[in-house]
Amino acid sequence: MAPRDPLVSALKVCLLNLQCDCGQTVTDSNPHLTSCCQLLELLLRKGLQQPVLSLVPRDYWQCFEQLLRQDSCDRLCTVAWAVEQTKACRKLLSAQGRGRYLLRLALRRKLLPQFVTHLLHTPRVLEWYSPAFSILRNEEFLEPFMSLLLVLSHMEFDLDMENCSFLDESWLLPVCETYEVVPCRQVGMVLSYLSGRVFLLDLISGSQAHVDKFICRGDVIDEINGTSLRNSKNGQAGVVLSRLKGCPLSIRVVRWRARDGTVYRPLIKMLRTLRIENPWLQVCPAPSDQRTSPPTQCLKEGRIVYIVQFLGAKNIGMFGTKEVLQHAISHVLQENLPSKEVLLDLQETHLTCTESSSKLTLCEYHYPDISCVGRYMKPDYTILGFCVVNRPPETPTTRFSCAVLKAASIKECEEIVCRTGKTIPAWFTYTVLKLKCINFLLQPLVSSTQSGLYEMYMCK
Repeated sequence: MAPRDPLVSALKVCLLNLQCDCGQTVTDSNPHLTSCCQLLELLLRKGLQQPVLSLVPRDYWQCFEQLLRQDSCDRLCTVAWAVEQTKACRKLLSAQGRGRYLLRLALRRKLLPQFVTHLLHTPRVLEWYSPAFSILRNEEFLEPFMSLLLVLSHMEFDLDMENCSFLDESWLLPVCETYEVVPCRQVGMVLSYLSGRVFLLDLISGSQAHVDKFICRGDVIDEINGTSLRNSKNGQAGVVLSRLKGCPLSIRVVRWRARDGTVYRPLIKMLRTLRIENPWLQVCPAPSDQRTSPPTQCLKEGRIVYIVQFLGAKNIGMFGTKEVLQHAISHVLQENLPSKEVLLDLQETHLTCTESSSKLTLCEYHYPDISCVGRYMKPDYTILGFCVVNRPPETPTTRFSCAVLKAASIKECEEIVCRTGKTIPAWFTYTVLKLKCINFLLQPLVSSTQSGLYEMYMCK
């Protein structure tokens, strides 16, 4: 049996997942793209030897960059174009960031097999790799690796190459959005410079930015009219805006909030430093007047914690399926108990409701004990509830209880339901719903009862 390299085997599995999930085109939203890029990076770094007398560490970016210096033939024109485009990107400051940008560019332009082929035919660069550890200098591992690269070259990748400001730190890409601002005298943004990035501290009341609400406190201004603000010094953004005074603006914004609703990881430390320097700063999901609209969310250890109303909990019997959730919420509301303001913290393994005033934990539920979660559609769309297993020590029979919360808005209510539903363990919901299929994504289901409609997020 031929020997196998674990990285090559993992890359093969990742490509199969890409082919199954992507359909026609792979985009940045594909959940397997980051894993694929990380494996490619590890394979290109494996066995790469560091220079003895150099103070600058060597990375695979230097290997590809050296190809232009060792060979100037016409066959390197596509490789040269990709390397030069990477070097011209002002948003990249490190060899790691340039290498990652080049990998994404090679995937998009289907150039990755050509890069590796040219490297294999450049002995001076190939000598940087150890014959004992490198994939590139092992014939048994090189052939399956090149075969996988050819498979990648036949796939379509539609990647946003402008979203590259954080490749120096992480393969995780932030949410990037571009906004067009009409010509105005004053945009009205209060900016702060930290670690070479431009953060929004506040919005001037009545300004164009405050009226349009296209940017939130804590967001990063990535570029203005194509001018990158990466590695900016104090006042540089103001200089760019002053030159464009009276002109329409195209502002590219990096959101502090990731796609899963949490804080984008590379920004966590910088946002904490920003809060220390500006204690009054409140990072909220949307720009608003803090004097008239109280915040509905806050940050805790890098997680978004929701400020909601706890309406009560009630035992509902031996069944905790989605069919009884609507009636269970109605029974809790009929108790008409006084509501309590709580902090709903959706952690990795469990959720907690902590009273805002006393900091006492009212309830704590582990996700394996949550059988279903849904939004109450009648009469208040901001009410949600979930059924939880309640096993008294003296009673061997499994019983359920229903906890009911009220969010600040419909959008926030849907977000909580979706995030909680996606963490319900598959084995529990499969047993409750008696499903025959597995390995499907979480999808919203809509069920009807005599009392009205309600949304459920279960495993389908």
